[in-house]
Amino acid sequence: MELTTVKLVTIIAEAVLEERLLHDLRHLGARGYTVGTVRGEGTRGIHASEWEGKSLRIETLVNAEVAEKILQHLATAYFPHFAVIAYAMDVQVVRGAKFRGEGGGDRK
Repeated sequence: MELTTVKLVTIIAEAVLEERLLHDLRHLGARGYTVGTVRGEGTRGIHASEWEGKSLRIETLVNAEVAEKILQHLATAYFPHFAVIAYAMDVQVVRGAKFRGEGGGDRK
């Protein structure tokens, strides 16, 4: 089986930012994403109050160049003003042809 290495970029953010973040991801080169509602505890404690709203996790599989663009944009546009966490890691995917080209990964 042939595997393709790509970057999995994960963003945890306030749900109110969903449409804005998805627009930015598409503009920066992501061709797809998965969004889910999440809850948890971090340096700011548990976000349990309804007035704070829900949090969401957005995941996208992209090549290293697009991952760097996304992380840099988040650091500049979101980190100073919103509760946003982001990280990237290498993952291997089957059906690598889906990820070649813009937004895709490198063959291994």
